[in-house]
Amino acid sequence: STAPGALSALTARREYDIILLSISEKQVIVMTSEPIYAEELAWTEPRREELICGKVVMMAPPATNHGVIAGNVHALFHSYLRGKSCTVFPDDVPLFLSDMDYYRPDLMVVCDREKIKADGVHGAPDLVVEILSPSTGRYDRGRKKQIYQASGVPEYWIISPEARSIEVYRLKDGVYELDNCYSVYPDYLLRLMPVEEREAIPAAFCCHLFDDLVIRLDDVFENLF
Repeated sequence: STAPGALSALTARREYDIILLSISEKQVIVMTSEPIYAEELAWTEPRREELICGKVVMMAPPATNHGVIAGNVHALFHSYLRGKSCTVFPDDVPLFLSDMDYYRPDLMVVCDREKIKADGVHGAPDLVVEILSPSTGRYDRGRKKQIYQASGVPEYWIISPEARSIEVYRLKDGVYELDNCYSVYPDYLLRLMPVEEREAIPAAFCCHLFDDLVIRLDDVFENLF
């Protein structure tokens, strides 16, 4: 199957005998006389983008571990929030914070349902989580962090798949302060640490937004590759 605008794009690149099987508002399904390879379809898929400081920034497909962590964190909040008034959103939901900025955070929690509209979330969420990647890290630590701060997002997490760490920032007097950084240490480092230091490493922490929600690091970084 292809996206609506992809059919003409495909025929422009190679000639096909095309049989139209079905058509709808969102997709056109065709049968072709020759195989269509993934690289020919990849560029025709709908693009995901953010507006950062008035500049359109295309979002690259997430790496495997990025997607695994996003799914793990979403599962933790989804399970906890079942039956509660707050809602957790994955990274396909737009967040509108200013005329110059709209983002797609890797995860956000919204407790004020008046901010939730048909086209996304308008206004500061109660929690935002961004997962670092080579193409987005400078924005997550730079412009986006500044806008989250200025917009009044009370809690902001930056997760590093490579370092297996979670930086927790809390808004105090309008400014983000690093509350703590939680890390999963590799076994070789743990073996080098004194017993007292090793035992003092936290394996979990409480979300400040929900003080009875315990976040275990092993759950966040489970099944990484």
